[in-house]
Amino acid sequence: MGGVSNATLSPLPSADRPDVAARLREGLLAASFTADGLLELLGAPAYAALARSETVPALRATRGDTPLETLVRLFLLQQPVPHTRVDEFLPVHACVESGWLVPAGDEVAATVDVRPYGGPGGEDWFIVSDLGCAVGGAGGSGNEGRQADTAVVLGVGGASTTLAGITVRMPVSAALDLGTGSGIQALHAAQHATRVTATDLNPRALHFTALTLALSGAPAADLREGSLFEPVRDDETYDLIVSNPPFVISPGTRLTYRDGGMGGDDLCRSLVQGAGERLNEGGFAQFLANWQHVEGENWQDRLRSWVPRGCDAWIVQREVQDVTQYAELWLRDAGDHRGDQAEYRTHYDAWLDEFEARKVKAVGFGWITLRRTAAAEPLITVEEWPHPVEQPLGDAILAHFGRLDYLRAHDDAALLAGRFRLVTEVVQEQVGLPGAEDPEHVVLRQHRGMRRATKVDTVGAGFAGVCDGSLSAGRILDAIAQLVGEDPVSLRDRTPAQIRLLVEQGFLEPAE
Repeated sequence: MGGVSNATLSPLPSADRPDVAARLREGLLAASFTADGLLELLGAPAYAALARSETVPALRATRGDTPLETLVRLFLLQQPVPHTRVDEFLPVHACVESGWLVPAGDEVAATVDVRPYGGPGGEDWFIVSDLGCAVGGAGGSGNEGRQADTAVVLGVGGASTTLAGITVRMPVSAALDLGTGSGIQALHAAQHATRVTATDLNPRALHFTALTLALSGAPAADLREGSLFEPVRDDETYDLIVSNPPFVISPGTRLTYRDGGMGGDDLCRSLVQGAGERLNEGGFAQFLANWQHVEGENWQDRLRSWVPRGCDAWIVQREVQDVTQYAELWLRDAGDHRGDQAEYRTHYDAWLDEFEARKVKAVGFGWITLRRTAAAEPLITVEEWPHPVEQPLGDAILAHFGRLDYLRAHDDAALLAGRFRLVTEVVQEQVGLPGAEDPEHVVLRQHRGMRRATKVDTVGAGFAGVCDGSLSAGRILDAIAQLVGEDPVSLRDRTPAQIRLLVEQGFLEPAE
């Protein structure tokens, strides 16, 4: 299942011409070639279709001759456009000379995809990737025959935006982006890190990262070639480590951007285990990962064993696929379903053979967040949460670890002496049969962040409803005990566990 040579990949623009990148950026912005401009031009249906590898709606929406329509055809849809037309709003001669464009008779064509990308603060950024990879990935539209190139570099995808959304954003001295690809995570990190180091096994990816940063008007990063932590010196540590690694569990390495080249989920395990010693105290490491569900093993225990010493961890499983679904997903990602069917079946068989040999029954996908801690007993949470969440989640993840610190520092007596508030936008739902005197159970539901829902008993519901920061937890429980006719000492003994859960999951927050 090896890939073909990289000879079919296009030559790249020069990464040593920041002057041309700045002039190109100026022309793109002047033509409203931005995320907002694209949405306004194409409309929501055609804009969404691009993410599904469907270009026909966008082609229909760009039949005109405006600068924006011309740029969409040129940089997103791989259509040659008239030289004289582009020359009116882009520095065509400089772009050809530095490799952004190539002449094609009376027309010019792009050598790379350039996709507008909106930053979290309204920034207008551009993600540069291989032709055919800004729309639909390596097996997407416009990339037939190219999907076997092992060094292909993708643009913006769902995994990239997910990781960017869950990353904790606060000012840091040093950030590390492992497996940078087209540089999306490095671009985000450059907004709040004094120094950004970006690594990749694929030198082509490092070149694209330099182009992405330059065209987005961001500071340059320290770019290093190598696998995982290999390019990082022994004495280097970071406040933030992020990685959207080649996490696909596959029977071989075909595509550098997705196949890690290690057996099973060893690459993700190695990445997580190696991050602890690279983090400064209080620093975060955040990854997307796939993991095996192995016959006879508890997947949660398996992931707990990955967490390095000296780190708190929060691991969230977002999705599980059986081995057939998983194989089909990544065969389609590479475009194999559009090729020779006998070869497709051979590849499919190889995936299933690999899983059978490893006794893998399913594959999980999710997020792993580590935080370096000096606590004597690090806290590890492994959970399944396949439900919708509110992105960006970075602040919610930071708050989660803050709540862990609070709970770790407060025993049950201190918890009962504390005062709490019900978090804004938490609602209470009563579930039961119509006409029943009492509900079967009560559900507290969040409408922000993780959007959790948790069942509580009547005492828990009453407690949460009264929490406004004015009374201690113990005094509230004493009042509830008097109201329901229960022994207050017994109620104080059995309720702290429920309070801890409500605090940990973000339904209650300390009022101090």
